[in-house]
Amino acid sequence: MKTEDLISVLVEAPRPPSRAVAGKRLGLALVASLITALLILQTIRGNPVRQGVSVLTPLFWVKVLLPLSMTTAGLWVTARLSRPGVGVGRAWLALGLPVVAVWLAAMAILLVSPAPARPELVLGHTWRTCSLYIVELSSLPLLLLLWAMRGLAATRPVATGVASGLLAGAIGTLAYCFRCPETAVPFWATWYSLGMAVPAVIGGLLGRWALRW
Repeated sequence: MKTEDLISVLVEAPRPPSRAVAGKRLGLALVASLITALLILQTIRGNPVRQGVSVLTPLFWVKVLLPLSMTTAGLWVTARLSRPGVGVGRAWLALGLPVVAVWLAAMAILLVSPAPARPELVLGHTWRTCSLYIVELSSLPLLLLLWAMRGLAATRPVATGVASGLLAGAIGTLAYCFRCPETAVPFWATWYSLGMAVPAVIGGLLGRWALRW
């Protein structure tokens, strides 16, 4: 190859997206995912939040902290994975800390609770449907996020798929908080975590081929 041809190839070759481009694309996908999850929520027959925990009470916002912090951390991780050469580093830790925190709180509550009350704290009244609803609410957000990541430059398709799935699961959980009547931390730790884990696994499986260059 001649020097002039090499220079031409280098100049015309695709370039990694800038931080602004990645942020804009992921931001649009995030907004679309939130709207989509809230729209799907209207099709779910469940106890509205006013029959469980009112949005005006501090307990509701404590419940929201887990998916909200996971959404923030998930967006950070996916943004870093969308650009080649950018390390994820502590962003993975930020994604895991909310889960660890809620599990520690759940264990502490179970330890100080009477043994007969522990099953109800974990199972609540909606354990059969909670995680299923979260997966349902996460389905379209996962596709939207994978679409957004496919238009960027992720070089680790499986890890990117897992992170996108966790972000979609967090969005689905955040929306489901407005339908969930449960008030026990052990319930949130168990079924919310499971509901977010399923989209993460699906995202990893889909990412293997959907995000491959």
